[in-house]
Amino acid sequence: MDRKQRIHELLSKMSDEVFEYIKEKEASYKDGWVPSAYIKEVLELNFVCVPKNNKQYGEKGWLLAILARILEDNGRIEHHKIGNRAFFRSINT
Repeated sequence: MDRKQRIHELLSKMSDEVFEYIKEKEASYKDGWVPSAYIKEVLELNFVCVPKNNKQYGEKGWLLAILARILEDNGRIEHHKIGNRAFFRSINT
């Protein structure tokens, strides 16, 4: 397996973990919509995504956004946005 395949496999495994976490937490939220801010906070998925000599104002949730998009593209979760707040829930298959 080459590096590209290993990296994509690791991203897939990470998205699987996020999916399982969303499924676990859905019962605690109205209609099963788990806030992305809660996921990022609890799993500590906020990171600075620019080199140290560049400017970024605060940590960003880019990693969760990437993993959630992988899940959404695979038909495993759906995304809902109210104002500036994003929510996710699993798709019952």
